[in-house]
Amino acid sequence: MDKDLLSVQQVRDLVKACKAAQKKYVEFSQEKMDKIVHEMSMEVRQYDEKLAKLAVEETGFGKWEDKVIKNRFASTYIYDFIKNMKTVGILREENEVMEVGVPVGVIAGLIPSTNPTSTTIYKILISLKAGNGIVISPHPNAKNCIIETANILKRAAIKAGAPEGLIGVIEIPTIQATDALMKHDDVSLILATGGEAMVRAAYSSGTPAIGVGPGNGPAFIERSANVKMAVKRIMQSKTFDNGTICASEQSIIAEACNRTEIMKEVENQGGYFMPREDADKLARFILRPNGTMNPAIVGKSAEVIANLAGIKIPLGTRVLLSEETTVSNSNPYSSEKLAPILAFYVEDNWEKACERSIEILNHEGRGHTMIIHSEDREVIREFALKKPVSRLLVNTPGSLGGIGATTNLAPALTLGCGAVGGSSTSDNITPMNLINIRRVAWGVRELDYFRTENVEQTNVDSKDMEELIKKVLNEILNR
Repeated sequence: MDKDLLSVQQVRDLVKACKAAQKKYVEFSQEKMDKIVHEMSMEVRQYDEKLAKLAVEETGFGKWEDKVIKNRFASTYIYDFIKNMKTVGILREENEVMEVGVPVGVIAGLIPSTNPTSTTIYKILISLKAGNGIVISPHPNAKNCIIETANILKRAAIKAGAPEGLIGVIEIPTIQATDALMKHDDVSLILATGGEAMVRAAYSSGTPAIGVGPGNGPAFIERSANVKMAVKRIMQSKTFDNGTICASEQSIIAEACNRTEIMKEVENQGGYFMPREDADKLARFILRPNGTMNPAIVGKSAEVIANLAGIKIPLGTRVLLSEETTVSNSNPYSSEKLAPILAFYVEDNWEKACERSIEILNHEGRGHTMIIHSEDREVIREFALKKPVSRLLVNTPGSLGGIGATTNLAPALTLGCGAVGGSSTSDNITPMNLINIRRVAWGVRELDYFRTENVEQTNVDSKDMEELIKKVLNEILNR
């Protein structure tokens, strides 16, 4: 049979089985669900290194040592964060309102090739913690390591008492299969992580979706910052797994007054500012004729990228930098680069840096993440008020800060970009985003209450009206 037809039929079978299994699973108690999630976590963490190596071997992206950390982050750190969450049954009762957690049903989990195994672990754990079933759609370039990861979790779940079929994974990944999964009538929610085209397809599928578009976070080093520490954090972040986390920095913005100090420190820590001729040569390699990022650079080291582009760089170079003054579709340095490559901008003051940041984010990365290194809380406050991002990270590496590893944000590997970024939420996605909340509300006042002479007064001055409003609010709160 045709591969596309086989893949679509497999999707139908997986969704059917998942729906039937989830119908049984939703009857489980919170304690029984938690036991299953615990057993999955304990089992898959034994494979953190094996799965990391499989991912690098299959995709060629990143460093297996860093992917071990990402796998451990998903299997252990995220698990520890979600394990005590109350997600099903009665969540709380107060003020004559009862809230009941209701699983959404079958989730379509779309997995990228940049973070394949860690994202699979994360999405399966949070889906089952919330009482849902999940069907995984692997990126074709990472299908084997994704299937292996899903199967480890599936076996552990069944052994712990989960119904067969609750976790499914497409073994013949095609565009047609992913499309069929997203549009299937029995899929309740799409959890999409990947390229912009795929996320747009998720939102246009007709099925509710939580999707994440590209990141393009600028990192502003303000004049009050500890430059050495700021550069250290940026370099660590941009070289972590060779820049494959979308929250990683994509440009540095310096002030004119600290430009020289920053450039010197960047060079001290393994950064290389390319001559204009080499920067232009690399730019032509980064950008494909259709205007999209060349996948050949994704998750590669600075040395490999330089060799591919045919430029010479100093031995030991960790990050390639290009001094830039423009932001546009024709300037690849001003867009997302999932590799150790950074643009470098210089502005006269923090106000100009603020404007430049907004320009970069409006070009690409709206709603995602920005980083600021500063000790001036007023400047930080101004950035928080004005930037079109869902995360403003302060004095921390972008890649690890955005996912909640080095900050107190909810740990997650899917980062919502909010309405400004075309996303349905600005949250770091947790199990609480994968449930509906049913509210049971008791009557606490009768219609007659609103027909009292106090409410019917119309000819009162503003001071009397203010007192009346306070009185009514106090009566409501005291009931």
